[in-house]
Amino acid sequence: MNFQMILESFPTLLEGVRLTLELALLSVSTGLVLAIGLTVARQSRFVALQLLAKGYVFVFRGTPLLVQLFLLYYGLSQFDAVRASIFWVVLRDPFWCSTIALALNTAAYVSEIIRGGVLSVPSGHIEAAHAVGMSRLTIMRRVVIPVAARQALPAYGNELILMIKATSLASTVTLLEVTGIARQIISRTYAVFEVFIAAGVIYLLINMVAVVAVHVADAWLHPERRRPPNTMPVRNA
Repeated sequence: MNFQMILESFPTLLEGVRLTLELALLSVSTGLVLAIGLTVARQSRFVALQLLAKGYVFVFRGTPLLVQLFLLYYGLSQFDAVRASIFWVVLRDPFWCSTIALALNTAAYVSEIIRGGVLSVPSGHIEAAHAVGMSRLTIMRRVVIPVAARQALPAYGNELILMIKATSLASTVTLLEVTGIARQIISRTYAVFEVFIAAGVIYLLINMVAVVAVHVADAWLHPERRRPPNTMPVRNA
């Protein structure tokens, strides 16, 4: 193994970190908004909305992300109506197609994470809030959301890490993020092992930052963990 090649690859690969982070942040934030809407639809009293949300989750969780990306970028361009529409400005751009595909995919998974967190809220907490006269909005803000966020954060942290790694699929539609640049270097040097090791280290460092951020958020949501345990005073005999 050529360690010199690994070191020489880092500066070039780092040029793709900004694009990787942009893809991850835009797709995760957009996916979170969509996931909240899907969760509300799943909890709705309207059967049509429930079925629509369930169908969305079933399709996007049941098909590979790479297939979804190819259908969006390569598939839609085959239709004249799409190319003539106002959406073609976005759909012909590999960056926005990748962002949309990632966002639509993660929304399906995150909606289930959020729904699981909401369903984990003990019914006794909600009944107690009703008993003291809280409105429905106040119950959501002070009871349901805090408890659901605590329960959902670990799973959401895993999804965040998965999405950062999933940005590597954007290289298949010509984007030069970290993996895309790695493939370019490999095409010139044929140093597959060394270049992908360097790229893997970069992804690992990015995910380490994400893990720390999730731990900080978890500590903020659980302030009781930061307090020292109560100790009983010891009396002298």
